[in-house]
Order: sequence, then structure tokens, then C-alpha cells
Amino acid sequence: MKKLYQSLFDTGRVVRAFRFSRQGLRAAYQKESAFRQELILAAVLLPLGIWLGRNGVERALLIGSVLLVLIVELLNSAVEVTVDRGGKDWDELAGSAKDMGSAAVLIALLLLAATWGLMLFDRLSA
Repeated sequence: MKKLYQSLFDTGRVVRAFRFSRQGLRAAYQKESAFRQELILAAVLLPLGIWLGRNGVERALLIGSVLLVLIVELLNSAVEVTVDRGGKDWDELAGSAKDMGSAAVLIALLLLAATWGLMLFDRLSA
């Protein structure tokens, strides 16, 4: 039991994990223009989502759809970096992996547009 307690509350592990996460965010910000653009979008939409949402569920949907785009973009960037690490020679599977990551970002952006569009339509038609 003591070992379980120690592993759950290992502050050193939590600090290291936070540092690695911060390094990942910094790398994405420095190297990925799409991530920077989406951060600008998030800086506008997150406060707007808090203000526009009438209740917790609406706020969660508005904010969650924005955060999902950032999450998917980070995963897409990780796939791209991993594929590019294998070399710059064109490979069909590597190209497919990068295309699929890009498609995931597109779907996340469509979800964001649909969520915000439906919420705003509901607000304007009331």
C-alpha cells in the first residue's frame, strides 16, 4: 500500500512530466506555424466561449472543441516529426501517415466550426 501511495504522489515524476510537456509545447510553438495560428484562434475563442455559453455544458462544448483542435495538431506534428526523422526520401506509407494526421486536424476544425455554428445559430434564432 505504501508503494502505491508513493507512486501516486511522486512529485518528482509529476515535475518531470510537466517539464516534458512544456518542452513539447515550446517546440510546437517554435516549429509549427499551424500550431501558432491555432493558438491565436484559441486566444480569441476561449474567452468568447466562456462568455457565450449559457451553462456549463455549452461552455464545455465551445471550449472543448477549441482545445481538441490544439490536441490534434500536436499529435499531427508529432507524427510528422517522427516520419521526417526516418529520412527525407518519399515513402508511400510515410506520406499516408502525414496525410492522415492532416485529415484528423481538418476533422477537428470541422467539429469546431459545427459546434460554434450550431451554438451561434441557436443563440441568434432565439
